[in-house]
Amino acid sequence: MRVCRLAVTALFMLELVVSAQEPAVTPPRAPDELPLARARADATVAARLTPGAVVSDGALWFATPAGVSRVDATTHALTAGPALDGTACGTPLTGLGAVWVPRCGAGVVARVDQKTAAVTTVALPLADAEGSVAAGIGSLWVASAASGVVSRVDPDTREPVAEVYVAPAPSSVGFADATVWVTSATGNVVTRVDAHTNTVVETIGVGQRPGRIAIGEGAVWVVNRGDHSVSRIDPATNKVVATIAVGHGIGAGDIAVGAGAVWLSATGTPLVRIDPVSNRATHRFTGDGGGAVAVAFGSVWVAAGPASILRLDPALLAALRP
Repeated sequence: MRVCRLAVTALFMLELVVSAQEPAVTPPRAPDELPLARARADATVAARLTPGAVVSDGALWFATPAGVSRVDATTHALTAGPALDGTACGTPLTGLGAVWVPRCGAGVVARVDQKTAAVTTVALPLADAEGSVAAGIGSLWVASAASGVVSRVDPDTREPVAEVYVAPAPSSVGFADATVWVTSATGNVVTRVDAHTNTVVETIGVGQRPGRIAIGEGAVWVVNRGDHSVSRIDPATNKVVATIAVGHGIGAGDIAVGAGAVWLSATGTPLVRIDPVSNRATHRFTGDGGGAVAVAFGSVWVAAGPASILRLDPALLAALRP
């Protein structure tokens, strides 16, 4: 009996020693919080930036209530593009020789030719008015039905040539390396689709109500609207390797990847910077505006009010401290 008590005591002491040697788990350091006014803008454009701005022909293009507009990357001149039917929704896309602009109400994705500005349409609704479309291997990819359908569209005939069935309530579609990535609010998943075979490769659990998606810095980044986080998916393993808290309200915002960071923007919080090396939010900028962000021409472009776009230096943003 005495031997048994000694053994239990020794085991207890060993556990104490081991636990004392293990480092304490500490939460990530909170991001530096600064007013956006601290960031000196390289240019200010008098326009309202909308989510999903895209680059085409030396300019930044974005949807407007009337149609589409462009900001010249060199002169910062604002030019209104062609008028489009329906209300602005979703996020635009550049590729396949055109700028593609979803228009809810009309139930179409408008195609604006990059050279002639001629407009044609693809008669497909968007399953989620906050969603996005993608282009890859000669096709347009659209989450076209809330039941869980992604349509593959021939850009020449503007007709669907295949349907891929994913989880219900699909929202945003991203494309990279012959792979289509689709977020679905039902089930809180991202579906990976092989673009060559139109088949589902993997279904990956993420945060609550995944919405917008961006690809870059070696990962797939998903904004989770339900729990205000960003899921980082490793495309090599199809696993979520980090879940990054970004603060209340950010889940309803926009996301962009580039210039060595991941950037988010939501109303009331115009900019949040995530470091892809440490997987933590390093900067949280406060002030007016928010809701749209883009990385283009070596700069971060952010909505700074109802009629103001700021062009910012990403290196300067990363270096700012309270």
